Amino acid sequence: MGNVILIHGGVGSKGRVKENLDCILGKCKSDNPLESVVKSVVLLEDDPRFNAGTGSVIRIDGSIEMDAAVAIPGDFGAVINIKEVRNPVLVARDVMEKTPHIAIAGEGAVKFARRMGFENYNPETERTRENFIKMKEALLNAEEGDDRYAIMRKLIKEGIVEEPHDTVGAVARINGKFAAAVSTGGASPMMSGRVGDVPLIGAGIYCGEKGAVVATGIGEEIAKRLLCYRIYSRIGETKLSKILEEEIAYFNGKTAGAIAVSADEVASTSNGVMPTDQLEF
Repeated sequence: MGNVILIHGGVGSKGRVKENLDCILGKCKSDNPLESVVKSVVLLEDDPRFNAGTGSVIRIDGSIEMDAAVAIPGDFGAVINIKEVRNPVLVARDVMEKTPHIAIAGEGAVKFARRMGFENYNPETERTRENFIKMKEALLNAEEGDDRYAIMRKLIKEGIVEEPHDTVGAVARINGKFAAAVSTGGASPMMSGRVGDVPLIGAGIYCGEKGAVVATGIGEEIAKRLLCYRIYSRIGETKLSKILEEEIAYFNGKTAGAIAVSADEVASTSNGVMPTDQLEF
């Protein structure tokens, strides 16, 4: 099969950013699959309409903490709750390529980024600040239900916060090799220090000799099912699209989606609107 890059703008994003995906992939064509997925995610992080990098949501305490990860067969790198950088995915790549570690978190991640030459950057935008103010006011007046997601659903229904389209991601198969990359600003509302699926290998991202998978949706639910590894482990069992459909069906309405590539297939599935774009070359 030929080379392919597949990207997504997050499940639940109502398709409003689909046009932005169309102009990204042409800039990401490379003979190196890791270079292709990282460049794709960098461009998504730089677009303030996506919830990753610039435009990341603000947490309950007023901070912005971001997660990102990259993976190739046999290697992985992630940053967890990193602050004040423009492109977390580039720092994650440096963790993989320039350290003996697989993940660096919090202040340690920020210090590492500075040593690697990443400048101080505020990813907050006017839109995210306005949404933060609305979210804080609504939380003060919200009544907590028995369901742990009751407050989030109430805020979404009232239009105060957006659905948790918390991840942008990319997978690639180029010259028979695979790579994956993901980045997120999280899901609103969330506490400081919260970690979702993105920087957890096998949860929000997985890549091996059979293919590459990344996920999007409610990170806690994705992580509990190790969604990406479950999909990866089943590659070759049946059609890739069928595998994704069956795995997403387990979420019973809790927001989730995934994109994946194998040696001869490409697939994407979600239980909500998930803008995607694909480049074959």
